[in-house]
Amino acid sequence: MVQAEVSKVRGLGLSELAPRVVQSEIRAMTVESDRVGGVNLAQGVCDTEVPQVVAEGAIAAIHEGHNIYTRLDGIARLRRAIAEKTEHMQDLVVDPEREVLVTSGATGAFHAVAMALFDPGDEVLLFEPFYGYHVGTLRSLRVVPVAVELEGPQWSVDLERVRAAITSKTRAIVVNTPSNPAGKVFTRHELEGLAEIAREFDLFVLTDEIYEHFIYGDAKHVSPAAIDGMRERTIVMSGYSKTFSVTGWRIGYVIADAKWIGAIGYFHDLLYVCAPSPFQHGVAAGIERLGRTFYAGLAMEHETKREMLVSALSDAGMTPHVPDGAYYILASTAGLGGVLSGDTAAQRARSLLAKTGVAAVAGSAFFRAGKGEDLLRFCFAKKDEDLADACRRLRALR
Repeated sequence: MVQAEVSKVRGLGLSELAPRVVQSEIRAMTVESDRVGGVNLAQGVCDTEVPQVVAEGAIAAIHEGHNIYTRLDGIARLRRAIAEKTEHMQDLVVDPEREVLVTSGATGAFHAVAMALFDPGDEVLLFEPFYGYHVGTLRSLRVVPVAVELEGPQWSVDLERVRAAITSKTRAIVVNTPSNPAGKVFTRHELEGLAEIAREFDLFVLTDEIYEHFIYGDAKHVSPAAIDGMRERTIVMSGYSKTFSVTGWRIGYVIADAKWIGAIGYFHDLLYVCAPSPFQHGVAAGIERLGRTFYAGLAMEHETKREMLVSALSDAGMTPHVPDGAYYILASTAGLGGVLSGDTAAQRARSLLAKTGVAAVAGSAFFRAGKGEDLLRFCFAKKDEDLADACRRLRALR
């Protein structure tokens, strides 16, 4: 009788959060592109070639029996490689035993960090346009994302807007540099301004640096952790999904002060147990053997791809925002008039796919409701032949 009453009170149903959650527009467009056999410039799958040393390292690890759980913080070899690379390239000294955590991608890193540091009702500032998974992850934990608008067309940070967005519930600022989707690279001056605010209001800075090696022109990557006085309060999240073209391997990492790593590691273990063991060995081999020349070549290769797509989008009648980093382009469709049907970005993305076979993502996926409706996001981390095909198709739009 008691059990029946409990069942009647609770009933069957989804959580309070679930009815407000929809499949991301990125994933939706990937499914639609696959359905029609299109060229997918929607999702950042990064299907360029995997460096041979990385692939061979993972294969060797499988044959050598590295197929079981690792320590929750990852294999020592990979943690050491991450620490050494961080010191050489960013001049940050990191203890691989106490300050590095290997994670299931940067997405897994962000989720574990948020679980460890935030409580329901806490507020976290993000810059708009934002990466949807950051927003979705915070909401899934009942943490409140607060968007702070960047000023176009350069996507500049207005520090007074940041200050105005801070309340007694604010716990952190999220910085994605280089950013998805805008390709913004935060300048040292901007980061120093954010650091001053973080210290003044005693906030964490969560920095997603997954695109750190995709930098173009005169832009320079600077980690907020490298700013004076920021080492203790900065949580660095990055990984090798993009750098080594292994987005399906899920090898990311967290660098943070030892006082935070324990709790972050606990929640990552709870969610994922560990990142895939043989892939950790493959990535470690890549970090050990591929140095500055590889990273410079990666940037040059993608800068060429960027120019290919910028040119094609312009020829197609769109106005691209040329990114300083990452491998995405936000392009305005305002100049296309009646060429694409629909009043919303999602409708225009589907119209573009129907007319050209090229999949893009609605810009509105990266903004608050009612914004970004004239924008589409395109990914250029594609094999040259596929990107050339997409460019030909886009030029045929006019």
